[in-house]
Amino acid sequence: MDSQTSQSSQSPHTFQVDLRGLVDLLSHHLYSSPKVYLRELLQNAVDAITARRAEQPDAPARVRLYAEGGTLRVEDSGVGLTEADVHNLLATIGRSSKRADPGDIQEARSEFLGQFGIGLLACFVVAERIRVVSRSARTPDAPPVEWTAADDGSYTVRTLPDDARPEPGTTVHLVARPGAGEWLTEERVLALARDFGSLLPYDVRVGDEAVTDLPAPWNRPYPSPATRRVALQRHCHDLFGFSPLDSIDLDVPLAGIRGVAYVLPSSVSPAQRASHRVHLKGMLLTERAEQLLPDWAFFVRCVLDTDSLRPTASRESLYEDETLAAVREALGERIRSWLTGLAAGDPERLAAFLSVHHLGVKSLARHDKEMLRTMLPWLPFETTDGQLSLEEFAQRHPVVHFTRSVEEYRQVAPIASAQGVGVVNGGYTYDSELIEALPSVRPGTVVAELDADTVTAHLDAVDPAEELALAAFMGAARARLDPLGCDVVLRAFHPLSVPALHLDDRAARHEQARAEAEEQADDLWAGILGSLRGSAPRARLVLNHLNPLIRRISSLDDPELIGTATESLYGQALLMAQRPLRPADSALLNRAFIGLLEWATHSDPTEPTEDGRR
Repeated sequence: MDSQTSQSSQSPHTFQVDLRGLVDLLSHHLYSSPKVYLRELLQNAVDAITARRAEQPDAPARVRLYAEGGTLRVEDSGVGLTEADVHNLLATIGRSSKRADPGDIQEARSEFLGQFGIGLLACFVVAERIRVVSRSARTPDAPPVEWTAADDGSYTVRTLPDDARPEPGTTVHLVARPGAGEWLTEERVLALARDFGSLLPYDVRVGDEAVTDLPAPWNRPYPSPATRRVALQRHCHDLFGFSPLDSIDLDVPLAGIRGVAYVLPSSVSPAQRASHRVHLKGMLLTERAEQLLPDWAFFVRCVLDTDSLRPTASRESLYEDETLAAVREALGERIRSWLTGLAAGDPERLAAFLSVHHLGVKSLARHDKEMLRTMLPWLPFETTDGQLSLEEFAQRHPVVHFTRSVEEYRQVAPIASAQGVGVVNGGYTYDSELIEALPSVRPGTVVAELDADTVTAHLDAVDPAEELALAAFMGAARARLDPLGCDVVLRAFHPLSVPALHLDDRAARHEQARAEAEEQADDLWAGILGSLRGSAPRARLVLNHLNPLIRRISSLDDPELIGTATESLYGQALLMAQRPLRPADSALLNRAFIGLLEWATHSDPTEPTEDGRR
């Protein structure tokens, strides 16, 4: 008894397939849209013709589609099926005539579009009934065979008279499911067939309308390069909806790839995922291939045909493997070579490209020394000498000084320029990183971040005797700005029209932020923050001794008036630098403005004001 029970429990069982559930899985999860049913039909027809031509090279190669009244008929002149083939292939989910022995898998892939044997099952996404009539070219004496299947999983097979299908090949009849009739209209079938099959190598028609359009636009002969450029621009507009700045040939013979990349006419975010159209042996595989190009090449959209890349199970995206990685690198090299070619021989087109996509090229150059070296003479930067490339700027100045923020640059640009100090604005996206990378591609170049000490050192010192005579004025000015964490120094510099210059750097701003946090913290945190003070630098207000206004203010005797004037100069210097104002700075500006109005409107300067000041 135990032996019989054991044998019974170990007997093999077969899986039961719920076809309705499987169709639902296909339509809602494996495939992105019901439209793939037509790709499967075209794919099976093309593969059948390929198989027949492998044995009969002169065999006809045509596919015809006829749509009418919620039905679709697809006829091909392919290899056809016998009754045994029908039972073995069409009625067995997951089996495919295109499967090869383990040693011949690569060979099978190189011949056919499909690999997974799902085939006609995908048609149940839009059809409630499928009828296949086929006659084998390999077994000419075998009668035609009919296979009819419903979406509930039932099917019938029967042989037909010879006149039911006189010639080898296959005819597939679909009857639309309720609510899916729109997918089988002639207009929709023609649009889908052209989208999927425009590059197929055989004669495909919907009724009398041609579907295939060969050779591909990038492979056609043109009378001149200008004519080719116009034709590709029109192709890009029809395909992607924009007129490109330029087109880049993508020809990788070793990977079986031929196509074109179109340069976008407007800037896009580097974080935006680009979508590309990929054809597999002429059949559109996907129009949303995101991993085809390196991330830095986000400024192009591609369309190409390949016979080497592997599709995923849904045949709607690419399988990530070593082949795709090699293709990605090769295509990236083509785009890089295009940029190099523009730099070497067509500076006007390069300038037009960089005016739109300089941010993308800068993003690439941060991590690619070759690209940085190639683009160095062309990438624009804001400098005290005007819009220049880093290469030209480095040739003019022994030290490439730069600021990390736009505000810092605006503070020092006019002063540094007048003193002969070259400064690059590194405050824009990626710019400071590229400036710091400059020595790696231009050995011997000295790059230094501009700080307050460097700027001050380039300003002329005031005669010691004159500075000593102004000691009282400087003392009053320093006393007024000391609570703001700002020193006051006296220098002589150009232009004369600038009365005062506010200078700070990152270290000074960090110290300022630390001091503000210390004031607002409790005793514990105040002690911790106070211990971090050390000898941190402070911001400084540099007064221009050559400026007439500064000369008049420095001759004042009243400490209160000197203090108010110093506060006004401090606020004006902040505004000139377009620096964001802290609440304390805004309060200072208001106080100084009102104070100056009071001094200007009092007839007797010695009469006390409302707050007790004179």
